[in-house]
Amino acid sequence: MYRCSLFSINRYMRNRYVGMRGLTNYNLSCCVNTLLQTFSATWEVGDLLAKWEAADVGADGRNVPLQLKRVLADMRSDSPQQTPHRDFLHALHGNRVRLSMQHDADEVFLYILNFMQQQMDDKPLALEIQDLYKISLETYLQCLECNSVQTLTSYMLSLSLHVKEDHDSLEDCMTSFFQHQELRGINCCFCPTCGKKTPSKQAFKLLSLPHILCVHLKRFRNHGGFTQKLDCKVTFPETFDFSETLKETFSSDFAQIDCNYTLHAVVVHSGSAMCGHYTAYVRQHGNQRWYYANDSHVQEASWKDVQSTYGESHRHTAYMLMFRRGTKEDGPQPELSG
Repeated sequence: MYRCSLFSINRYMRNRYVGMRGLTNYNLSCCVNTLLQTFSATWEVGDLLAKWEAADVGADGRNVPLQLKRVLADMRSDSPQQTPHRDFLHALHGNRVRLSMQHDADEVFLYILNFMQQQMDDKPLALEIQDLYKISLETYLQCLECNSVQTLTSYMLSLSLHVKEDHDSLEDCMTSFFQHQELRGINCCFCPTCGKKTPSKQAFKLLSLPHILCVHLKRFRNHGGFTQKLDCKVTFPETFDFSETLKETFSSDFAQIDCNYTLHAVVVHSGSAMCGHYTAYVRQHGNQRWYYANDSHVQEASWKDVQSTYGESHRHTAYMLMFRRGTKEDGPQPELSG
């Protein structure tokens, strides 16, 4: 009994690195393991979930936000539990995000955020969590025959950006997203003034930026009925200022002052579209250093290591980027609970 306990503690210590916990790959769980590392690095989510008493859900094993609350608390603690995320994985499985299957990280990320809206009994708190990620947009649709304009306000929780098949940059990807696009042929839209479908010009404008900006680089493309991964180079900065580089994308109603963002997590995809593996680079909120989490293995990393995920010469490519508003020195620095 003593030897087993000692083995468990030694294994646990190997799975931790200065406040970070590695997560065992349990039934092809690398995608969820990676997302849990990004949620843990986004300490605001854990802090908000810690306020939730979950009065009406009790010990419901299928309640995703309840299990997320528990696993994030376990990841912060010093308890030598070997698989703190197993119940969370089973909760996802009970909500049709199946174990033993490969998943798309951006899709699972959005599923988790949606489950929080659907399954939390504290709706104001659930909305507060969603607001962390909410990007508010105004869509302009101008008829090219009568010049009338329709506007629609909407929001998204992840900014999905098209990637070119040659060298690209995050700024170029964002610029392309906000450029005017002409919609013709089968893409024509109904114009109420003309009373028919007409060619039109579409554009997006930013109404507000979130506290946590999630960027999804669309590296998977359908070619002839087969999914292909784009390993082309996409560069991104450690800090990003919207007001300097993309001010023209702001709506006239945009009123934010602070548009500075600092990268704090990167979801990395290795391998091909049909057979891949997810890992993460995260910035530890205590010492602001980068760490690399590959399932149960965690090690210190550098900004140069993060830059190795740009792509082109490596199949180890950045797939999702998490930015926090404000410089990396800003904001409270909560301590790990013991």
